Amino acid sequence: MSRLNADLIIHGGQVIDGSGADSFFADLAVRKGRIAAVGALGDWSCDTSVNADGKCVAPGFIDAHTHDDRILLSNPDMLPKISQGVTTVVAGNCGVSLAPLIHRDPPPPLNLLGGEDWYRFPSARAYVEELEQSPPAVNSIMLVGHSTLRVATMDRLDRPATEAEILDMERLVDSAMEAGYAGFSTGLEYPPAIASSENEVIRLATRAAKAKGVYTTHMRNESDHVDMSIDETIRVAKGADIRTVISHHKTCGKNNWGRTQATLTQIQDAQQTVKLNFDVYPYIASSTSLLPQYLPHADRILVTWSDAYPELTGTELSTICKDWGVSAEQAVEMLSPAGAIYFQMDEADLQRVLKFPGAMIGSDGLPSDRFPHPRLWGTFPRVIGHYARDLGLFPLEEAVARMTGNTATTFGISDRGFIRKGMSADIVIFNPDTILDRATFENPIQPADGIESVYVNGELTYSDGSWTGNRPGQVLKTTA
Repeated sequence: MSRLNADLIIHGGQVIDGSGADSFFADLAVRKGRIAAVGALGDWSCDTSVNADGKCVAPGFIDAHTHDDRILLSNPDMLPKISQGVTTVVAGNCGVSLAPLIHRDPPPPLNLLGGEDWYRFPSARAYVEELEQSPPAVNSIMLVGHSTLRVATMDRLDRPATEAEILDMERLVDSAMEAGYAGFSTGLEYPPAIASSENEVIRLATRAAKAKGVYTTHMRNESDHVDMSIDETIRVAKGADIRTVISHHKTCGKNNWGRTQATLTQIQDAQQTVKLNFDVYPYIASSTSLLPQYLPHADRILVTWSDAYPELTGTELSTICKDWGVSAEQAVEMLSPAGAIYFQMDEADLQRVLKFPGAMIGSDGLPSDRFPHPRLWGTFPRVIGHYARDLGLFPLEEAVARMTGNTATTFGISDRGFIRKGMSADIVIFNPDTILDRATFENPIQPADGIESVYVNGELTYSDGSWTGNRPGQVLKTTA
C-alpha cells in the first residue's frame, strides 16, 4: 500500500499538460518532489489534499527571458514571478549576467542589474554557489552574458576582440558551463557589444554548444535592419551548431510595422536547417536603458529610473523636455544613467508573433527598475487571460504550451514543463475565469488575479496571494 501514498494529491482539476494537447480532468499525486501519478486516484492516500474543482492544473510556467540574476539573491521570495505562476526563470539574457565580473561602475546595460555591490562575482561558480547556499522560491536557468565577458576581458569596447581576448572569453564560457550554466547570451545592439565581430560570437557560442548549451540573442537590430540581424543570427546558429533563441522578437518603429509577416517567414524557413526559436512578451512597449539610439522609433517614452533625477521616475520624456526647454537627446544626456519604457510596436505584429507555432513567452522584466514595465508582474496571466481567453488568439492549451513545454524543450530541460509521471512537481493551479494581469503602465507593481497556488519541486511557494516562505529553487542544467 505504500506505493499508493502521496505527499500531496490535487483532486479534480482541469489538467493542461504543457504539450498543447487537449486538456482533461484528473487527479495529480506528488511524492518526494515529483509527479507520482496522473489519473483517477481515489484509492490513494495522502498527507495533503487540495480540491481543484473548477480550476486548471498546469506545469509551472517557465519565464524564457529574464534579468533576474540579482533579484534571485536580493529578493528570494521572487514575488513578481511566483505571483504569476512562474516556477523557473531563465536569467542572464541580452549579454548581461552578474558573473563573471568584478566592476566598480558597470556600463549600460549592465547597470540594469546594479552597481559594484552586485558585480562582485569573480567566476560563474561563485555566483552559482551563493545561489545554491541561499536558494530562492523558484528554479533558475543561467546564461553567461557576452557583454559581461567583454567588460571583464577588454580594455576598450569600441572594437572587435583580439585573438587573445577571445581565448580569455572562451575560457570564461567553459568555466560557466562547467559551473552549471545552460548557455551563452548576446546583446549585440548595446554599446558594450556593438563592435564585436560575428566570428567572435560564433567562437563563444561554439564553446557553449560543446557543453550542450543554448545561445540566446538580443540581435544587432530590431527595426530597419531586422532582416539582416536575423540572417546573422542564423549564420551564428549554423557556425556554432547550437540551439538558438531570438530574444523578444519584434519589429520596432512605425515604418517597420507589419514586417513580422516577413521576419516570421524568414525564421520558419531557417527552422528547416537550424534549431531556432524565439521568445516574446505580450506588450507593444519595450524597456531597457535610456539611450539616444532608441529615440527615433518610439512614439512615447516613459522614464523608469534616473540616478541624476530620481524624482522624475515615471515621467514622460516629452514632459521633461518641455519643462526643461531641451531636446530629447539633451534630456537623455542629463538624465543618464537611466532607464525607460519605449512605445514602439504594433498590436497586429505582436499578435502575429504570439501565435507563431512553438513560440515561447518571456517577460523581459527589469526587477531593479524603480518604476518597472508591467510585464515584470503581468506577462503570463496576460497571455492566458487577455490573449487566449478574452481575445481567443489561441486555445488555452496552446497558451500554456508557450510558457511550459515549448520552453523546456528549447532549453533542454528534460524533467520540467509537462504534467507527466516522473516529472519534477513544478505546478500552478489557476482559475481560468479570473486569471488576468493587473499591472499597468501607470501602476506597474501589482500581482495578477486568478493564481491560486504554486508548487516548486513539490513545495508550496505561493498561496492565497502570498509567499509561503518556502525556498526550494534549484539551479537547473541543460541535458540536451
